[in-house]
Amino acid sequence: MSEISKDSIEAAYCFFHQKWQVYRFSGSPKQKDEIEYAISLYVDAMSAELYSLLAAGQPDFLLSHKTFAADMAAAVGKLEDLMK
Repeated sequence: MSEISKDSIEAAYCFFHQKWQVYRFSGSPKQKDEIEYAISLYVDAMSAELYSLLAAGQPDFLLSHKTFAADMAAAVGKLEDLMK
């Protein structure tokens, strides 16, 4: 496994953390859907290696409406750990 750049970890953390803070306190289903869509676009463009590390073999990690909240919490936590 090649090294994942610190910049890509920090960029993902900043984006996910910001979106997660809005998502978890939002009462708007439309706003939550828009955040899920923004995250899915980010996932499509992010480092495949970083995504694989975050997903830990979970299919549709961050891409399933049903598990999105739990996935976001896990992703933010893993990214925080990677930045230590």
